[in-house]
Amino acid sequence: MSERTYSVPLAATRRRPARRADPVAEPRVVRVLLVVAALLFLALFLVLPLVAVFAQAFSKGIGVYVAALIDPDARAAIRLTLTVAAIAVPLNLAFGVCASWAIAKFEFRGKALLTTLIDLPFSISPVISGMLYVLLFGAQGWFGPWLDAHGVQIVFAVPGIVLATIFVTFPFVARELIPLMQAQGSDEEQAARVLGASGWQIFRRVTLPNVRWGLLYGVILCNARAMGEFGAVSVVSGHIRGRTDSMPLHVEALYNDYNVPAAFAVASLLAMLALVTLAVKLIAERRVAAELAAARNARALPAAQS
Repeated sequence: MSERTYSVPLAATRRRPARRADPVAEPRVVRVLLVVAALLFLALFLVLPLVAVFAQAFSKGIGVYVAALIDPDARAAIRLTLTVAAIAVPLNLAFGVCASWAIAKFEFRGKALLTTLIDLPFSISPVISGMLYVLLFGAQGWFGPWLDAHGVQIVFAVPGIVLATIFVTFPFVARELIPLMQAQGSDEEQAARVLGASGWQIFRRVTLPNVRWGLLYGVILCNARAMGEFGAVSVVSGHIRGRTDSMPLHVEALYNDYNVPAAFAVASLLAMLALVTLAVKLIAERRVAAELAAARNARALPAAQS
């Protein structure tokens, strides 16, 4: 009697490995709770106040809203805010480009100190920075008597507001450009130098096009902070209505006078500025992230080939 042999497929003899849970992943319930908590936090502390600003601004009708914006003191505050931003942002743009180019592309003594000093406004309260200018240029300050003798007024005038705004906003452009330039390296600049390009040509045709979105991102943040600065400007302005009150200070003055609709009408302009800044910032962030990824891939490719 012949024995029958049965062949069993090899795949059938192998058991499928048990599906292991990802040790890093959280349970679905935890993830849902975290997302809900984040959305509630944003709705409570961001969306709801924003809606309240516009609701209060238009609570008395469009006529009251327009009247609050065309008031002479409001127009003076808007004009002062735009003037200060128009002065501070280009100066911080020039400083940020020069400082980031020097830090990212060159090695020199004092580089670490310069990098630390750029972060100084982040570690000092804006009120304290305003007090520094009062101590320097005020009537009882170090240079106050000399300035008074020559008829120059800095504190409680537009120059003091400009100086305080420049101080609190000058890190933004540099802090956006430094990591971007460091990630891109200096290979393209060195190649342009070998081909005979001058320093200005290298900067204009090589460096600047590579960092244009990071530069725009820094300018956006700098401009938003310049227009919305309160602490330092409040100290050096003197709160002179129609002369040294910026938009945030004018909002405070109207609110203290119990003119709530007018205060929120002016505040709505700052809120709209924040929304526009947020939209442009989102676009710039994506462009900067793409440029950083391209720069890292370009630097990693020669290393992988070698």
